Amino acid sequence: MGLSRVRAVFFDLDNTLIDTAGASRKGMLEVIKLLQSKYNYKEEAEIICNKVQVKLSKECFHPSNMCITDLRTSHWEEAIQETKGGAANRKLAEECYFLWKSTRLQHMTLAEEVKAMLTELRKEVRLLLLTNGERQTQREKIEACACQSYFDAIVVGGEQKEEKPAPSIFYYSCDLLGVQPGDCVMVGDTLETDIQGGLNAGLKATVWINKNGMVPLKSSPTPHYIVSSVLELPALLHSIDCKVSVSA
Repeated sequence: MGLSRVRAVFFDLDNTLIDTAGASRKGMLEVIKLLQSKYNYKEEAEIICNKVQVKLSKECFHPSNMCITDLRTSHWEEAIQETKGGAANRKLAEECYFLWKSTRLQHMTLAEEVKAMLTELRKEVRLLLLTNGERQTQREKIEACACQSYFDAIVVGGEQKEEKPAPSIFYYSCDLLGVQPGDCVMVGDTLETDIQGGLNAGLKATVWINKNGMVPLKSSPTPHYIVSSVLELPALLHSIDCKVSVSA
């Protein structure tokens, strides 16, 4: 780490600033209720949702082939057919997908304490939101949680040539803010993208949000710092700057 003070902080969005996983679970619960009450599905409702969850986790999206709405509706269509058999039911798949999506977006909110933290941090450093993912999906989340006003810039991986952990998206982010990689800290919950990317780009520091006390694999990238909540960040940044003052 260099001897300059932190000038900018890059934040991941999903499961760092907003509880995407929790919102998604709430969406699945609403679909289970729908399938059980309106369509008389029993345990199949949960099986279908579990299958969709697996498909989402393995999702490969290529914008040239189809839009994200068609792809994700197909996840539901396949899961229903795999579980129930018979002919494909696109109409039911669409109903499930849009209920899951709308419920999920309703629960994607910035907590008041996170808003307060971002507001205070921005008085001292520049803030950038750096999120991987398909353009439409991520822009809808950004709109839903109304986080635009807390950042100097927002960069969505799906709008760039490369996503995290490629160094290019970090250099692009630095250019947007008029800072050098050695001035910046990356904060995120994913070792393979957020932390590896920050290391690849030579950022001043990487901060891993490890909410559940997960033990990483030995092959995983090693973050400079580990915290259990994003709310621990201001104190950590202060300690990083204090080290700079002492070294100087």
